[in-house]
Amino acid sequence: MAMIEVRQSAGGDPLKFAVVVRDDKGETRHVVTMAPATYQELTAGAYSPVKCIEAAFRFLLDREAKEQILGRFDMAVIPYYYPEFERSFPDYLSQA
Repeated sequence: MAMIEVRQSAGGDPLKFAVVVRDDKGETRHVVTMAPATYQELTAGAYSPVKCIEAAFRFLLDREAKEQILGRFDMAVIPYYYPEFERSFPDYLSQA
């Protein structure tokens, strides 16, 4: 199972995060941005931005290898690749 380490590297608009995903085969590093409006839409403020990013990575890792996750992306692009994201995401948040 992969370990996901999320560190918020900047506040403001957009929020910026450094993410490291580690498993027994090594690690990948990612830079993720998220507009405050996207954060509110996804969590209604009930979870921290870091937990939101962690949940998004768990969602992605259930669908692709860590090496396939883009090295740099904005949270708003996930639904373009995975239309079920917004429907499934609350389940991932609740596991945070």
